[in-house]
Formats: sequence, structure tokens, C-alpha cells
Amino acid sequence: MNKIAGLFIIISSMMMAQQQMSLLDCEEAFQKNNLQLLAEQYNINMADADILQAKIWELPQLSGQINAYNPEDRKIFDVGRAKGAEITQLIYMGGKKKNEIAFAKSNKGLAQLQFSQLLVDLKAQLHTAYYNLYYEKLKLENTNKQLGYMNDLLAAYKVQTAKGNVSLKDEVRLQSIVIQLNNDKIGINKNILEFEQNLKVLTGITDDIEPQLSESEAKEILAAQPFGDESELQKKALENNADYQYNLKLIDSSKLYAQWQKSLNIPDLNIGAGWDQNGGTFKNEVNLMIGIPLPLWKSNKGNVEKANYAIQQNQKNADFQKLNLETKVQSAFKIWKSQYDQLAEIKTDDVNNLELVYNGMLSNFKKGNISLIEFTDFMDSYRETALQIYDMKNGIIQSAEQLNQLVQTKIFY
Repeated sequence: MNKIAGLFIIISSMMMAQQQMSLLDCEEAFQKNNLQLLAEQYNINMADADILQAKIWELPQLSGQINAYNPEDRKIFDVGRAKGAEITQLIYMGGKKKNEIAFAKSNKGLAQLQFSQLLVDLKAQLHTAYYNLYYEKLKLENTNKQLGYMNDLLAAYKVQTAKGNVSLKDEVRLQSIVIQLNNDKIGINKNILEFEQNLKVLTGITDDIEPQLSESEAKEILAAQPFGDESELQKKALENNADYQYNLKLIDSSKLYAQWQKSLNIPDLNIGAGWDQNGGTFKNEVNLMIGIPLPLWKSNKGNVEKANYAIQQNQKNADFQKLNLETKVQSAFKIWKSQYDQLAEIKTDDVNNLELVYNGMLSNFKKGNISLIEFTDFMDSYRETALQIYDMKNGIIQSAEQLNQLVQTKIFY
């Protein structure tokens, strides 16, 4: 009784360690828990802090003076007869503060685009892992089904071989198929563990995730086609791809930075007021003070030149990113179209016929209507074909996800 109870607890704990989740459920967990995404958010917060800092002016400076030595009365620290004070404030000229604030705001825009691109990339990884896991689970289910029958058949043949009723060659032939199926199972389980680990990191959920996707939903995803041809998708990508938009924004940001550096060549004013008790022309005189550096040369000339080169560099990088994005979209579309057309050639009836023939071969072999060689040849062919069909379906979805990642707007309807 205790053994049964213990077994029930083990089974229950194994079931509890798995969560059935739809892709939408995974996305919600990802948005809430993904540590990379949460960490990247702080770059936007830091950019806000930079804007705040750019708005802050230099503090006014207060200074004072007292007498150290009175030579007439030969008195040290004659504070009562000689002291003074002054206060000065740096006044920015040439729009320095305005340009600095504009540059800081552009950096926030860059941080937001970096966050958007990271969100897209991580979400694409999430979708990829989810669909990979879904199809690997189907492959495992199919392989286990074949293994169950083949193991029983092999066990029966071993008994008959021991009795001398069948040849060892027939047993070995069955054994080879079982070995191949077990090898397939090992590879599939390895992939499943990898995809489960990826999903755990992306969603922050420590339990194994069981994809909750019906066969009809999977068919709808496979049947979806992109809206528009290559040129239309390229246009949409240039409008929406955050990575490309980042490169365009970088040009604007570098221009603002160059403008800020130019304004730093304009001298600033120091304005202040001073009071002197007894050291000026008048007693207790109050003076207005104005100070400005002499603009004999441009003190920030090197940084201005460097900023102008940065504009040209960022323009070239943006041109490269434009060409790179267009070619990637073109390639991704062609890959998707090729895989879609390839799967479209396999009709539903063909797949159903494959399963029908599989069941018929099992039945006829049991009845002795077909030879062992015919049966094992078919089983080996069926094993490979079943796995290939799952890989083809998964390949279409992965190609579609790559297009989504590049275009970054809804294109499949």
C-alpha cells in the first residue's frame, strides 16, 4: 500500500513539474519575467536621468576675502576693517544647454529602439523554441508508438529464435530498426531538453513547459501567407525594423552631437556681484563683474571635426544596414516560399494514406501476408518520412518567424 502511495506521489510531482501553456501564455510570462528585457529597460531610465542632468546648470560660486595682515597697524587678521565677498554665475551662450538637452533626448530615442529590437529578438527566440518543442514532442510521440510495437515484435522473435523457429538473421533485422528508433529517440529527447531550457530562461518559469497547441491551430499557422510580395515586405521592414531605425536615428543623434560640439566653441559669460568693505575706491562698494574667455582660437575644433566624421560614418552604416535588411528579407521570403510550396505538394490525403498504409502493413504482417523484408523496409522508410514531415512543417513556421523578426509588423494573415 505504501509503495502504491509513493508511486502516486512521484507521478503527481512529475505532472506538477509540467505546465501546459499556449504561446500567448508564454509571451505574457516573458514580458513579466525575462531578466534581459528587465535589465535593458534600465537603459531608458538612465537616458531619462541624462536628460535631467543636461538641464541642470552649473552652481553659482560664492567667494569671500578677509584681511590677512594690516601693515599700517601691524595687525594680523584685521577682519573688522577689511573684508569682501562676491558671487558669480556661469551663463551658457550659443545654445549650449539647448543642444546638450536635444542630444540627451536623442540618446533616449536610441535606448528605446535598442529595447524594441531586443524585445523582437527575444520574442523570436521564444517562438522558435516553442514551435521547436511542439514538433519535437510530436516526433517523440510518433517514435514511441513505433518503438512500442517493434519492441514487442522483437521480444516475440527472440523467443522464436531461441526455439529455432525463426533465423537469427530475422531477429537482427528487427533489432537494427529498434536501434535506429532508439537513436532517433535519444536525439529527439536531447532537443527537447535544449528547447525546454531555452523556454525556462526566456519565460522565467522553472517548470517544464508543455506546448498547448491543437492540430487545427497548427494547420492555420501553416496555411497563413504573408501580405505582399518581396518588395512590399522590404518596404515594411525599412519602416518598422527597430535595428535599421536605430541606425537612422544614430545619424540624427550624431548631427545633434556635432551641433552641441560647435556651440562649445562659443565663449560663456561669468556674471557676478561683489562687495568690498574697505579695499575699493569707495567704502562698502558693490561692483558688477563680467568675465568672458577671449575667443582667440576655437578651443573645441578637434571634437567638432570628430563629430562631423561620425555623421559620415553613421550614414555609411545606415546604408549598409538598409542593403543588409533588404537582402535578408528577400532571402527569408524565398526560403519560406520554397518550404511552403514543398509542403503544399504533400496533400492531406497523402499523409492519411501514409498512416493507412502503416496500419495496413502492421495488420498484414501479423497475418503473415507480407514478408519480414517487406515489412522492415517499409518501417525504415516510414520512420524517416514521418520525421521529415514534422521537420518540414516546423521549417515553414520557423521561416515565417524569421520574416516576422525582420519586418516587425503583422504580415501573416
